[in-house]
Amino acid sequence: MAYLADERIQTREDIARFEAEMTLEHRLPERSILDVFTASAARHPTATAITMLMTGAPDEQPRRVDYSQLLGMIRGAANMFSELGGPAPGVAYMLPSLVETYVALWGAETVGYAVPINFLLQADAIAELLKAADVKILVALGPHPQLDIWEKALQLRDQVPGLILVRVSPPGTPGEEGVVDFGAALMAQPHDHLVFGEARSGDDVAAYFHTGGTTGVPKLVAHTHRSQLVAGFGGAVMCGYTSDDVVTATLPLFHVAGTIVAGLSAFMAGVELVVMSPAGLRNPAIVQGFWRLVAQYKATLVGGVPTAIGAVLQVPVEDNDISRLRAGLTGAALLPPAVGARFKDVTGRTLHEILGMTESSGLISIDPLCGPGAVGSVGWPLPYTEVEVLRLNADGSAGEVCDPNEIGVLMIRGPHVSPGYRDPRHNTGVFEGRWLNSGDLGYKDLEGRVYIAGRSKDLIIRSGHNIDPAMIENAMATHPAVALAAAVGMPDAYAGELPLCFVELHKGSSVSDEELHAHAQASIDERPAWPKQIHIIDTVPLTSVGKIYKPSLRCEAARLHVADLVHNALGLPKAVVEVVDGGARGMRVTVTLAADDRPSAPAVEKALAAYLFEAKVQ
Repeated sequence: MAYLADERIQTREDIARFEAEMTLEHRLPERSILDVFTASAARHPTATAITMLMTGAPDEQPRRVDYSQLLGMIRGAANMFSELGGPAPGVAYMLPSLVETYVALWGAETVGYAVPINFLLQADAIAELLKAADVKILVALGPHPQLDIWEKALQLRDQVPGLILVRVSPPGTPGEEGVVDFGAALMAQPHDHLVFGEARSGDDVAAYFHTGGTTGVPKLVAHTHRSQLVAGFGGAVMCGYTSDDVVTATLPLFHVAGTIVAGLSAFMAGVELVVMSPAGLRNPAIVQGFWRLVAQYKATLVGGVPTAIGAVLQVPVEDNDISRLRAGLTGAALLPPAVGARFKDVTGRTLHEILGMTESSGLISIDPLCGPGAVGSVGWPLPYTEVEVLRLNADGSAGEVCDPNEIGVLMIRGPHVSPGYRDPRHNTGVFEGRWLNSGDLGYKDLEGRVYIAGRSKDLIIRSGHNIDPAMIENAMATHPAVALAAAVGMPDAYAGELPLCFVELHKGSSVSDEELHAHAQASIDERPAWPKQIHIIDTVPLTSVGKIYKPSLRCEAARLHVADLVHNALGLPKAVVEVVDGGARGMRVTVTLAADDRPSAPAVEKALAAYLFEAKVQ
């Protein structure tokens, strides 16, 4: 049984005392993921582990699964996968948020390893992931009127030789030849013991999570049982989870935030998870009824990506009793200050930020949920974890440790760091000795809190979804008229960033905007990665060694967007917009108004407050 904090963590001193009182080995005796559920079922056998909402309607009778039942289902799933796939099979799943998704994930990790798949990807991209991970079993949602998961699954069975297809469908759904029914197969297995021997544990691989979409060989990040346990434990401690907590689960279960931060961490402490429909906050009915549901299910913690939190804050709380709420939790993308302030105004509680990576098993640092909060900070590193900020050398390598408030690259060391990518060729520049190079630029204040200032690896983060710009650039470069393409994030008040692509054409070539967009949509597997805008420019800027120079392009993307906002949406065509790289938020935007437009300054300031950059109106 994991020994969580006797008193909830609030300060850096609390973390230091927690680490000094007991070693990690003594605090976390669990060796396998199954041990977590065994311990929780022993402590809270009849307590609700999962409350599953399908619609969120006021009169809905939710499905409830207690900790004892959840443990049994996980054992049954592990036994089923063992029977279907043999020793230590790779088990992928393409599922929305369901009870069965949790069961498939933890059951797969118990007997072999799980491969969570973003079902929004195109079938060809998923096939590459399945092959790269050596998957034997695919668990997929059956036919559904709004989702094409099953259609993709049938395609994948033809593309991946020997793939065993397991279908999740409502009870009573007619069977299909050559397809295993998840529910029936699960019920046929023993739930009180494992039939294949010992559960996987320790340094055994528990899962391969894929990073943002790429072309070529997929990047699959290995998680061990040890790394997930340590990350989950750190999350439980820093969030101050107890068995009295009721947490809203809104994040997809192909992402580490949903599986670890709002999954394993919560289950370690005997928390009740209220799953806000299979689609989470992508379900408009859940967004509109959010505060009613918080009151109805007596939630103590709510969470989601910043864009989703922003959406629910547009819904009035009205007379719903949310007095049990103690905090909010957000991550996966940087939090606009205006959203944090709005959360405080609406709920009277603080919205706390986390920093995590797939390569760190989901977590690096958290602004402690029991503390007062610090605006813009992603908190302190997890217990038993080191985060250093190192200066960037001229050649891009990491150098000396930065002074407080000095921006550098964040480096992480701890037992929750992944052992590396499935393809070790991808490890270079990311896993450096025992350190993980996050690719994030940030700094620590005098109190040791971590702040994010930008990203050296240039990921585009759209509503918490990581988009590799190389995927866009490589696809656009296949157009015969395009000589060079450079994709960057364009600021967006809702999504945080949207992909924008600058293209340089071959001399003498011409192409229309419509043709470029059509090519992008036909060539890029991930719909969220389709460029929102494509701009033809004379020359893509390059560094002295021939690499695309992204800072100037990010600034230009921001200038284009802000100029459109100020000139057109706000009706101030004489305003001058300047954007420079740098500052605590990674970018500074200055809007200079004409003398007769100065009375509009408050409106401009209000509009710019929704963005992640620093803004000045003069």
